[in-house]
Amino acid sequence: MFDDLTLSHEEQQAAVEKIQELMKQGISTAQAIKMVAEEIRAEQSDKDS
Repeated sequence: MFDDLTLSHEEQQAAVEKIQELMKQGISTAQAIKMVAEEIRAEQSDKDS
């Protein structure tokens, strides 16, 4: 289910902040996490290419 992504503390903090901002906009916690996770995976995929 989960890809093995390793994020630095700084990257984790940025992800948390993005999730919190999405939640402030009325997006559910689960949806916000999904959106940020997909964004991180896409960025990691681009780095691996």
